[in-house]
Amino acid sequence: MPGGSVARVLVDSPLPQLDQLFDYSVPERLRESARPGVRVRVPLRTGGRIAVGWLIELVESSEFRGTLSELDDVVSEVPLLRPEVWALARAAADRAAGNASDILRLAVPSRYVRVERAWQAADPDAGPLPAELPPIPGSAPGAIEAGLASGSRMSLAVDPRPVRLPTGEWVGAWAATLAQAAAHALAADRSAVVIVPDYRDQEQLQAALAASVDPRRVLRTDARQSGGDRYRAFLEATRDEARIVIGNRSTIYAPAPRLGLIAMWDDGDGLLNEPLAPGVHPRDAALIRQEQSGAALLFAAHTRSVEVERLVEIGWVQELPTPRHVRPRVIPTEQQASPEPGSARIPSAAWRQAQEAVREGPVLVQVARPGNAPLLACDRCREPARCPACGGTLVVPREGGIARCVLCGTSASAWSCPVCEGTRLRAVTVGASRTADELGRAFPNSRVVLSDGERPVLRVGPEPALVVATRGAEPVADGGYRAVLLLDGERMLLRESLRVAEDCLRWWSNAAALAAPGAPVFLVGVAGALATALSTWRQPEWARAELAARRALRFPPAVRVASVTAAASTLARSLDAAREVEGVDVLGPVPIDEGLERAIVRFDYGAGPRVSNELRAEMIRVATERRRPVAGRPVRRPPVLRVRFDDPDVP
Repeated sequence: MPGGSVARVLVDSPLPQLDQLFDYSVPERLRESARPGVRVRVPLRTGGRIAVGWLIELVESSEFRGTLSELDDVVSEVPLLRPEVWALARAAADRAAGNASDILRLAVPSRYVRVERAWQAADPDAGPLPAELPPIPGSAPGAIEAGLASGSRMSLAVDPRPVRLPTGEWVGAWAATLAQAAAHALAADRSAVVIVPDYRDQEQLQAALAASVDPRRVLRTDARQSGGDRYRAFLEATRDEARIVIGNRSTIYAPAPRLGLIAMWDDGDGLLNEPLAPGVHPRDAALIRQEQSGAALLFAAHTRSVEVERLVEIGWVQELPTPRHVRPRVIPTEQQASPEPGSARIPSAAWRQAQEAVREGPVLVQVARPGNAPLLACDRCREPARCPACGGTLVVPREGGIARCVLCGTSASAWSCPVCEGTRLRAVTVGASRTADELGRAFPNSRVVLSDGERPVLRVGPEPALVVATRGAEPVADGGYRAVLLLDGERMLLRESLRVAEDCLRWWSNAAALAAPGAPVFLVGVAGALATALSTWRQPEWARAELAARRALRFPPAVRVASVTAAASTLARSLDAAREVEGVDVLGPVPIDEGLERAIVRFDYGAGPRVSNELRAEMIRVATERRRPVAGRPVRRPPVLRVRFDDPDVP
C-alpha cells in the first residue's frame, strides 16, 4: 500500500497524556480506505475501549517493538483533515499548551452521513469567474494588491463610511474592501479565508462578495447554519477549486487549497475570543497559518487593536496608507442638560442636531446596555453602586421608587458609597428600551427603531427614524445616518477591564463609521485622549500610547500571560516549574473558589515555547497521578490544573 502499513493516529481525547500520535497496524480489509486525513476507530488498552481519532500519516514501520494493535474501522473514507490544517492545529495547540484534538474539534464540524453521500455523488461545477472586477471603494487598493502578490502581513484602517454596492445594497466600506481583496486572490486561482466577529458583519461581507465574485465560489461556515449545511460547506472547501471561505472565529481552521489571503475584520472584538480549550485567538492562529502557508495576511479595522500595534512596531506587520480626507465629523460634547423634556442625557447641541437630522433620514442613538432599568453610581465619585448585602448591581425599578438590587431585591434606602461615603445616587446609563420610550415621547412624530441582542435589526432604510441600538447592534442605514449620538460613554468606561478604553474606542469608531459623509457624530460626556483620538480619527496613535503604557507595566500584549488554576500544592509545584524559565514572573496566587487558587504567569514572547512545555508537562503529571484510596477516608477527587495562555479574562 502506498505510504506504508503503519497508521499514526491522533486520538480524539481531552486527556493531555493522549495528545500524541499512536501507531496502529492497518489490516488488509482497510488497506484501500485508510488514508491520511480520514476519521478512524482505534482500540485503547485502557478497558478495551474503542476511541475515535484522526489518521495523520502512514509509515513503513514503527519504533514500537511490540505487537501493534490494528485499526478497528474507518469512519469515513473522505479525507476531511488536510495536511495544512493538521499542521496549524498542532502548532497552535503547542503554543497554548493544549491538545491538538481540541482544536480539530473546532476545525472539523460533525459528520452528516446523508450530506456526505450526496456530496460524493455530485459533479462539482464552480462556474466561471466574472471577466472584470469592480474597483475597491477607498482604502489603498494598490497597496493591498501588492501585499497579496508578495504574501505580506498588513494592517489597514479602512474607509469609515457606508458605500453602495452595484446591487443597490449598502454596506460598510470595510466589507467592500475585504471582498475586493478576496476577489483578487480568487482571480489568481488562490483561496481566501475571511474571519469576522458575528453574523451582522458576515451579512455585509456576503453582500459585498455577491457583487464581486460568482456566489458559488463563496462558502459560509458559521454556527447559525444547520449542522448539515455547515458540513456541506466544509466538504466543498476540501475540493481542489479555489474558494472564498467566510465565517466567525473557527473559520481560520477551514481547509483552503492554494491559500492566497487570510483577512480578519476587527480583531479586537471580544466575540473573536475563543472560549473553548485551549482558547487560541484566531488572530494568533492566523499568524501561524500565514507563516506556514506564505499567504498574505490582512488585519482591517476602524480601530487598530493593541496586539496588532505591537506587530506593527516590531516590523512583523506592515501599516498600509489610508486616505486622510475621509473621516467622520466627531464632536465631543460636555454633559450638559437639554431644556427639552426627556432629553437629560443628550446635550442641547446634539439635541438640536438630532431634531433637524431626523427630518431628513435616520438618526442613530448608541446606548451602553439593553433593558429599561437605569444603572446607578455614586453622585460624588462615580463609583458604580453595589448592593451592600450581596454585591449585586443597584437599579431603579421601571415603575420608579427606591433603588433595589437586581439579584436579591434589597432596598438601597440606607446606601452609602464604600469609597467616598457619599449617600446620593445618580443614573449613569439607561437601557435601550427605556431610551427608546423616552425618545418616542420627545419625538412624537418620528418612528423609533430598537435594535439589541434580543431584537436584532440588520439594516434600516433612508426614511426618517430614530434608531436606538446597543453597542455592536447598530444596523446599517441606506445612505448612512444623518446624525449619530454616542451616549453613556462615561458608563461604558466604568467597566473593570484592562481593555475598557480600547473596547470603547472601537465601539464608538464602528458606530461613527455608519454616519453619512459630513453628518455630525456626538460623543457625549467623554473627554481626554480617547475623545481626541476619536474626533481626529487617529486611533493608531492612541494604540501606540496604550501599548507604551502597558509595556512599562508589563501588561499584555507587551508580554504574554498564562492563568494557572489549581489547589495550593499543585499550583505551587506548577509555578516552580514555570519559574525555571528565565524572565518569568508570577502574580499571586489568590483564592477563587472550591479550594482552588489562581496565579498569573508573565513572560516574554521568546520564552513562550519553554513556558508552554513546562506547564504542559505539569498538566500531564497531574492527569496521570495515581490516586490510591486510603482506609477510612473518602476517595480524593481528581486533582485540577487548568492553564489558559493569553487569557482574555485576566484584568
